[in-house]
Amino acid sequence: MYNQATATYQKTTQSTANPRELEASLLLKAARKLQAVKESWTEDNSGLNEALDFNRRLWSILATSATSPESPLPRETKQNIGNLAVFIFRHTLSISRRSEPTRLNSLIQINKVMAEGLRSST
Repeated sequence: MYNQATATYQKTTQSTANPRELEASLLLKAARKLQAVKESWTEDNSGLNEALDFNRRLWSILATSATSPESPLPRETKQNIGNLAVFIFRHTLSISRRSEPTRLNSLIQINKVMAEGLRSST
């Protein structure tokens, strides 16, 4: 599944005029999925795993791309994105173990801020 998501991301990125806009759109999509789960929270956490998995896979792709040796990003930016991805992965695991709707706030906010930054840098 990860390979399929990566291939789709790469294919879409190649056919899109602005990859940063695509990344911003995907981050906002992940934020919307997480927000929807938070707003319709139930005891069975319907949709939580799917939303967390989508966000985790997206951040795996973004972090891998941004921190690769071929990435033209400055070293400090690569390091910051890598550190942010590590936080997201750890927090996602933490939410999986002890799920509460308010614990989604940080993931939602990070995605929105990153999307805003990507859009303002185009």
